[in-house]
Amino acid sequence: MEDVIIIGAGPCGLSAAIECQLQGLSVCVIEKYNIVHSIYLYPTHMQFFSTSELLEIGGIPFVTTLDKPYRHEALAYYRRVASHYNLRVNCYEEALSIDRQPDGTFIVRTLTSSGVQLEYPARNVILSSGYFDHPNILGIPGEDTEKVTHYFREAHPYTGMKVAIIGGSNSAVDAAMELLRVGAEVTIVYRGEGISSHIKPWVKPIFEAMLEKERIHMRTSSRVVSILPDRIVIESLTEGTTDELENDFVLALTGFRPDRKLLASAGVQMSEDMDKPVFNPETMESNIPGLYIAGVVASGRNANEVFIESGRGHGKLIARHIARAPLSES
Repeated sequence: MEDVIIIGAGPCGLSAAIECQLQGLSVCVIEKYNIVHSIYLYPTHMQFFSTSELLEIGGIPFVTTLDKPYRHEALAYYRRVASHYNLRVNCYEEALSIDRQPDGTFIVRTLTSSGVQLEYPARNVILSSGYFDHPNILGIPGEDTEKVTHYFREAHPYTGMKVAIIGGSNSAVDAAMELLRVGAEVTIVYRGEGISSHIKPWVKPIFEAMLEKERIHMRTSSRVVSILPDRIVIESLTEGTTDELENDFVLALTGFRPDRKLLASAGVQMSEDMDKPVFNPETMESNIPGLYIAGVVASGRNANEVFIESGRGHGKLIARHIARAPLSES
């Protein structure tokens, strides 16, 4: 029996695994894809908002050539940290359920990529699943067609194309700037009156200059109401009118939401509006003794409520709480 099973091998899950190991606990991490899968899904050339120091885990320095690292540097860093601590991470294995037993221990049931179902007994479980698997769906006609994606990886496939970006956050602005470099005709459609106030300060003036020069077009106080094979239909939220725009591809960069299914199946209490799990912020323990929450899954509908730089500290709180609790015999 493991002392701790951790579900999710993102930065916060890996940090929790390290902290538990340092407390002398036996740990196994279950990961649906590869380690730090959410970072792998970031745009290929993305630069972090945070400094490398704020992304560090396990006391291992994150040495980069720039103050704010790029995606590929983060992937290499977290691989190195996992290897340094010799973490046991079962990749490409999906956690299906967390069942609390009469004696207070847990059974975590999983499914491997080859279709084999496994069971793991554990004294404690830490749920540290991410949110990149679950984009916020617009619910409009045409959203499920091949020309639409909720993930932007790199600009090359859109060279010379008419591309609409739905959203006004950093991801939308970064995508627009990359698309501009490959000759795409870019239009941003955003419900807000202007771009987000949280746009990276070193990007914002350049982006605004591109808007002024009309090299990037932006439709504020607007929303896409229909996606057709060769065009999109845009509604003005101030005037209530609609018009059509020629279009080849749509990037629906509308954000993501944590998955609550495992929490619900395990009996974790949710807040009144079902927005976030209820937990003790001093220990990260849920209402189920021995079941802990770490990372972005602790956030509400706004997945940006918990970042790597804040969520990485959850593991230390959890590990100290578990280590103080008496361990039963296997």
